[in-house]
Amino acid sequence: MAVSVYFLLLVLPFVLSKSSSQNPGCRIRITSKGLQFVKHEGLKFVEQELENITIPDLNGTEGRFTYSINNVRVTHLQLSQSELLFQPSKQLVLDINNASISLNFQRKLLYWLFYDVGTINASAEGVHIKTDLDLARDSKGRLKISNMTCDASINRMQAGFSGTLKRVYDFLASFITTGMRFLLNQQICPALRHAGMVLLNSLLNTVPVKNPVDDYIGIDYSLLSDPDVSEDSLDMDFRGMFYALDAANDTIPNTSPALHIKQKERMVYIALSEYFFDSAMYAYYKSNVLSLEIANEQVPKDLEVLLRTSYFGSLMLLDPDVADAPMKLELRVSTPPRFTIKPTGTSVSVNAILNIYLIPTDQPPVQLSSMTMESRLSARVTLKRTTLQVQLDLKRFRIYSNKSALESLALIPLQGPLKTLLQLTVMPVLNERTKRGVSIPLPEGLDFTRETTTHHAGFILIGGDLHFSMSLREVIEKYRPEPTAAAETTQGTNEAI
Repeated sequence: MAVSVYFLLLVLPFVLSKSSSQNPGCRIRITSKGLQFVKHEGLKFVEQELENITIPDLNGTEGRFTYSINNVRVTHLQLSQSELLFQPSKQLVLDINNASISLNFQRKLLYWLFYDVGTINASAEGVHIKTDLDLARDSKGRLKISNMTCDASINRMQAGFSGTLKRVYDFLASFITTGMRFLLNQQICPALRHAGMVLLNSLLNTVPVKNPVDDYIGIDYSLLSDPDVSEDSLDMDFRGMFYALDAANDTIPNTSPALHIKQKERMVYIALSEYFFDSAMYAYYKSNVLSLEIANEQVPKDLEVLLRTSYFGSLMLLDPDVADAPMKLELRVSTPPRFTIKPTGTSVSVNAILNIYLIPTDQPPVQLSSMTMESRLSARVTLKRTTLQVQLDLKRFRIYSNKSALESLALIPLQGPLKTLLQLTVMPVLNERTKRGVSIPLPEGLDFTRETTTHHAGFILIGGDLHFSMSLREVIEKYRPEPTAAAETTQGTNEAI
């Protein structure tokens, strides 16, 4: 008995981890081409952050000289030798080599009775900055920069003086530049750490995670695990599940196979499984919106004549006031529609119940017939900027009676008119809803361009390139967190190093 319990304790964690694993409904791959595209905008952001660093004043005495350095400003940066790379398993690496930083600051120098003020133009040369960013899934399923390491060094620093005693004070440059080099080096990594852990995370907060799509359903784009980073790509697995807003926990299990993206030619790839679309259909079904009524003048006259002819025997048995009453067609989906994705294309299977009523004035409706409709729709999935859209088209359609095979034969003449009715009334309503689309999980300011869609067994793959509709700085400034008292800093002073 003790051996059995011990064995169970050993095996249970493994079993639970297997059972809790879930295949994604949506997988996004960012390739090296996509990373290089982001690099250009990212370096502009890094330059702007370094230009805004605050360097404390420098005061000191050297022999008979007393000096004060203040109003230090970064005037120019040159970061041409820079690389943004993937690093397995979950890191991005920014490596900047041989950069230069130009500075300008005010000086006040006192030597005996001589007092001089002026500006100093200095430059830090051979600047090396290496930053590692750890990417992870947070408790809410959102992508975050969970940790950041930074190493910065300055190879040399030069300073030039201006003013009345320029030649006399040139020899002060050695210890002034030593102090400024130390202070500048101390400010680089804190500035970049704030840029990554605070500002870039505020950008990642713009990625939709769990948001409503319309008045009936929502989408869950929470990450299932930490990103998988290889040498040339970054893969993110999202739940990719729709849910009814009034029944968020009522969902279908994901039985779709794992999504495998092999392509790396475009900047970004998005794989969407059958489960992604099936969960949307199930959510709409549970929201009771997959139904439609066609009554009175909406029923085409030729179809009404054909229906009255088909059910002439039943009408003869009714009261004349009821038999001559207007007709109403009630169409209701009986089971959640299902998507089937094959290399040849995507189709949707829909089963519905069509009830035919007479609606006499001031009387309850009288049911004439109830029939089952089986239809197959073709689906064309497109991505416009960041909105995923589906265009549906009715391909196959048949009806049969719920009562008898003989009545099913009598319904054959109705198939053509009813199919036309669906194409003219129901399909436009469906496409108007699917045309609104749903956003994909990309940060604000990034759009898809030059999209290509391919079909595979069980999933759709959309490849494309990226385009910045807003600069990285614009998005970050839009969502910049308010500074807290603990985070606010003031410019201080330092004695000579």
